[in-house]
Amino acid sequence: MKKIKTGDQVIVIAGKDKGKKGQVVRLLGDKVVVEGVNQVKRHQKPNPMRGIEGGVVTKSMPLDISNIAIFNPETQKADRVGIKVEVVDGKAVRSRFFKSTGAAVGA
Repeated sequence: MKKIKTGDQVIVIAGKDKGKKGQVVRLLGDKVVVEGVNQVKRHQKPNPMRGIEGGVVTKSMPLDISNIAIFNPETQKADRVGIKVEVVDGKAVRSRFFKSTGAAVGA
């Protein structure tokens, strides 16, 4: 089980966008794309077949997963994530929790 998933609220802890918060859009191995963070401008060719206009486009680029931390809304700070394994009806069920408070992530 991964400690950071798509849709998690995260905060950047290192780099040019340090302190910015955003939501995880995509996971790319050991990199993540966070909405509104690490934005760059790229020139894009028009493609009339797909309905894409040409010009300068702003888009979010991937960040290394080590440069972000999950955001804990209770403490309003960056936090670490742990994984609990509980046995329910004979099946192992894994759940994520904040290390500082012990509260479940996303609950």
